[in-house]
Amino acid sequence: MSALRLYAGPKARRHIEEHGLRPQDVGIIPAAAGGPKGLILGPLDRFLFGHWLPQSGQPVHLVGASIGAWRMATACLGDTVLAFERLERDYIAQHYELPPGQKRPTADQISERFADNLRLFYGGRVDEVLNNPRYRLHIVTSRGRLLLRQEGHLRTPLGYMGAFATNALHRKALGAWLERVVFSSVPPGSGGVSPLPFSILDYRTRQVPMFADNFMDALQASCSIPFMLRPVRGISGAPPGTYWDGGLTDYHLHLRYQPPADSPIVLYPHFQKAVVPGWLDKAWRGRHRSSPALDSMLVVAPDPAWIQSLPNSKLPDRADFTRYGQDLPARMKAWNGATSAAQQLADEFAAWLEQPDLSRVEPL
Repeated sequence: MSALRLYAGPKARRHIEEHGLRPQDVGIIPAAAGGPKGLILGPLDRFLFGHWLPQSGQPVHLVGASIGAWRMATACLGDTVLAFERLERDYIAQHYELPPGQKRPTADQISERFADNLRLFYGGRVDEVLNNPRYRLHIVTSRGRLLLRQEGHLRTPLGYMGAFATNALHRKALGAWLERVVFSSVPPGSGGVSPLPFSILDYRTRQVPMFADNFMDALQASCSIPFMLRPVRGISGAPPGTYWDGGLTDYHLHLRYQPPADSPIVLYPHFQKAVVPGWLDKAWRGRHRSSPALDSMLVVAPDPAWIQSLPNSKLPDRADFTRYGQDLPARMKAWNGATSAAQQLADEFAAWLEQPDLSRVEPL
């Protein structure tokens, strides 16, 4: 059974018809939020960043939210393949021992452990991430406004109820509750932050330069799922306030991308075809369709039929933490089985790059 599906916007398809797909064609790589679903992309990440992209030398913008931000920051490390292998191992092995009578870890416990894990993973290597000579890292976070400016037992649920209701009326109106704040690395010798590789007219947005003193906080904020982790406050160099998961505003990074003319492809390793704008848009199927914003995008994703062959007939997801509870070996077995099977995605994409077959490229 084939594992891979390819979906292209019209501009991306025309480029592939004329040139195929070469490493130097890629100008932007987005990386979605989605928690454990991102594990299925590990072999693709190792192939792309460890073997294929190093055949070229152009700057590439890496745009990530939540686990996607963690993946893209990992891509900026020098020993890329080993770093991605460690990310996969560490994510799969995460576990929270619970005292008697406690059914699930608290937000404080998860936040503290996650911060410790980030320090262990990137400790002493933050400059390596931020000073990568060709990758421009952009970490997406959501800054709370109105009731969400601060966390509270009543403020937070009431704030997200307001955000959900407002978003139901119009996605852009969600900006009254949550503001997109993007932390961007400063290229070595540039003297300033790189412009964002997408238009910000769609949604209330700020850009903040990312340095060693705010990298960890920005990355933790981008992964801080409401009610599961604590938001991050007091990020150096950023507007004051409370910072939440970047997937709230940009779940799958459905952005109006602006790739450079000489690297015109937005290459998107994703775990599904649909590029959902924000986390609160999951219920609104009409917003899951493609749009002209994605005209230059090539989505590389697993075939839904192939996913049925994985453990539990699905991708790893956050529900597995509840499904397996304290049975860490069982969850690790299922997730390791899925990530091992995902090597087929990387192998098939590598073969397609050698001989691009346009009959396999479907409309996005």
